[in-house]
Formats: sequence, C-alpha cells, structure tokens
Amino acid sequence: MNDLLDPLLLARWQFGLTTVYHFLFVPITIGLATSTAVFQTAWYRTGKAEYLRITRFFGNIFLINFAMGVVTGIVQEFQFGMNWSEYSRFVGDVFGAPLAMEGLLAFFFEATMIGLWIFGWDKLPRGIHLATIWATAIGTILSAYFILAANAFMQNPVGFELNAESGRAELVDIGALLTNRVALAAFPHTIAASFMVAAGLIISAAAWHLARNQHIDTMRPALKYGLWLMIGSGILTTLFGDQLSLAMVATQPMKMAAAEATFDTVCGADASFSIFTLGTPDGSSELFSIRIPYLLSFLSTHTFDGCVEGINDLQAQYTQQFGPGDYTPILWVTYWAFRWMIGLGLLHVVIAVVGLWVTRKGRMPKQAWVWKVAIWSFPLSLLAMSVGWVFTEMGRQPWIVFSLMKTESGVSPYVTGLEVLISLVAFTLIYGILAVVEVRLIIQAIRKGPPEVGEPDPETGKIEPATTVY
Repeated sequence: MNDLLDPLLLARWQFGLTTVYHFLFVPITIGLATSTAVFQTAWYRTGKAEYLRITRFFGNIFLINFAMGVVTGIVQEFQFGMNWSEYSRFVGDVFGAPLAMEGLLAFFFEATMIGLWIFGWDKLPRGIHLATIWATAIGTILSAYFILAANAFMQNPVGFELNAESGRAELVDIGALLTNRVALAAFPHTIAASFMVAAGLIISAAAWHLARNQHIDTMRPALKYGLWLMIGSGILTTLFGDQLSLAMVATQPMKMAAAEATFDTVCGADASFSIFTLGTPDGSSELFSIRIPYLLSFLSTHTFDGCVEGINDLQAQYTQQFGPGDYTPILWVTYWAFRWMIGLGLLHVVIAVVGLWVTRKGRMPKQAWVWKVAIWSFPLSLLAMSVGWVFTEMGRQPWIVFSLMKTESGVSPYVTGLEVLISLVAFTLIYGILAVVEVRLIIQAIRKGPPEVGEPDPETGKIEPATTVY
C-alpha cells in the first residue's frame, strides 16, 4: 500500500498524464495554424470560393484545438509548484527565462493575432487580415521554440552556474541557453513532425467526406494538400531527426544505447540497428535480435566504422562519475517508443505516396478500405508524435536535469502520497471530460463540412470578406 501512495511515483504519473494530454494539442495547433494560413493565401491570391471554404473549415478546427490547448497548458505550470517544488527551486532561475519569453513574446502575440483573425473577417483589409493568421502561425512556432529551449536544458544543461550557497542553478548566459545544441536540433524535428500530424488530420477529414461523395470541390484539393504535406514534412522529420540523434549521442549516450538495447560498446558492423530484440529479465544482456549491420553506427556517427557506447559500459562510467545508482532508463519503454515513432512515421509517408497515386488525375477510389486507411492517418500520426515525446522524456531518466538532479530529488518533500493521489484522480476525471468534449466538437466540425460563403463579385469574380458567413 505504501508503494501505491509513493509521492514520487504518483507525481510522475500525474505529470506524465497531464503532459502527454496537453502535448496532443500542440502539434495540431502548430500544423493547422500554418496550413490555415496557406489556404487563406490561396483564397487571397485566386479569390476562389473553395479555398475560402477550406480556410473556414480547418480554421474552425484550429480554434477548437487552440482553446483546449490553452486550458490544459495552464495546469502544467501549477504542477511545478505543487509536486515538483525542489525541481522548481533548483532550476527556476534558468527554466523561468524561456517560459517567460514564451508567455510574453510568443503566446500573448499569438493570442492577439488570433483575436484579430477571428473578428476581423469583415473589418480588416484582406491583406492585413491574411497577415494576422500568418502572424498567428509564427507565434505558435515561436512558442514551440521557447518551450523546447527550456526542455533542452533538462536534456543538456548549459548557460548556468551552480550557486554553492543556495544550491541552485543560476542563469549566466541566455544566449547559450537559447542556442543549446539539443534545442537547435529538436526544434526543426518537432515542427516538421507537427506538420505531419496536421497533414494526418487534413487527410482524415477530407477522406471522410470524399468517401461519401460530399464537398468534392473543397475536399479534393484539401486531400492533395494533406498528402503532399505528409510526404514533405515526413522527409524533413527524418532529416532533422538524424541531426537530433547526433546531438543525443553527444549529450546523452545512455538514451541512444537504451533506444537500441545496446548492452556493450559496439563498432562498425557490430553497431547494427535492432529491428527486434529480446533481453534478459535483468536487462543486462541480449538473448535474441534481428539487426541491420552498420546502420546504428551510421545513425550515431555518420560513419560506417564508428563506435556506440553500450548500456553496461555507460552504467559503470556514470557510477564512477555520479556515485552508486541505476542510470539506465526503462529499456522496454525507450526501445519500443523509438521504434513505434519511426515505424508509424514511415508508414504515413508510404500511405501518402500511395494516396497520391490512387487519386492521380482526379480519380476517386471505389474501395471503402482505401478511405478507411486514409481516415486513420490522423490518430496514428498523433500516436507517432506522442510516443516520440515519451521516448525523449523517459530516455532521460533517472535524471530530471541530466547530470545535475535526479527525478527523485525534484519531488516536493512535504506533499503526501494521498494529496497527490487526490489531485491525480481529479485531473484524470477532468481531462477525461475535456477529451470527450474536444473529440465531439472536432467530429461535429468535420461532419458539418465546409461552411457556405457569399456570392462572388460580378466584376472581379472574387468573394469579399464582408459577404462571407463564418
């Protein structure tokens, strides 16, 4: 019973639940903001009604998702003080700087531009109104960068000094913090992956209507856009992920070793990529695996004769450097999260390529299963990014700030397990209700389809904002 009421265990479960839940809204917001701006630009340049209807349709879904993301994001800040006060005390001076920038420079700017975009359809000149949605898209991306810069400090702490008297990390170089090697590598990878999630949503929504022969004039171009976006962002995600893996090997070699279940240091052909591995119950050696020779060496060092440090060697090194303890992440979580992330990502690119082929030259597949596969693009793309985030955070364990503070040291010392359990149950119930509301609102918005718009101007053929219906 005492283990079930362990404050550390419950605090980790609560933070994991609320973080993963909030993270579901982040890539959709980032990807849909930019996609909505692209659709509105197409309408601005051509004046075609179908582009305006697409803009309104996906813009509405974007707003629903943005509102839910704001609500769930607020909870994150409270948890630092509630359950992780020691962590907040230790890194507050460093961690607070990028979070303040995110709130003051990015989020407020983003929220202001969203307000202008929502209420400015028939009040602002078309060009200025278009600029507001592009500014919103830029704001979402800026927010992501500052959040990733804060998270990168947890992965690779830089730009700080330890105050021996207070026992706190103090910020001394904001430039180093914002140009952290991990942040610079994680940012483009995360943004590209967010576009993959948005592409999955666009493909799913368009496929749902096309399978029923509804709104063909708007959903066909939306589907094409989603398929091309999935391919393009998938390629970029892979390329940027390669750079992130190099940063990971340089800063957190144990995470890469755990991702590959590499127990002993290997080089060259022995540094192979594991497709499937079975290990011993104690997680110290391998029993069986299916591997691709040289691939791990190339991914980790960009050479075919490079070496990758193993779990056992790193464990011995960290024990000598940091003292006794287990410095290995939960292997089955990191190993399989890494493969689900890669596998689902590649699957989506393949589906998009096939989708372009079967819909070429205006063709509409008659087989129901084709559309069902397309509709599943969204939930599976969201799952791929979520397990990628799980890998990033779980692979850092047992550290909450790598090499500086263990997770067990960051939990609030005077919060009881029962108190954390009560808040965990409360958050779970509230988030469950919010999930039902979010899913129903988005499904209703998708099923409702693109809205009707006003008649085109008889002289120019363009539809002016004053004649549209939101």
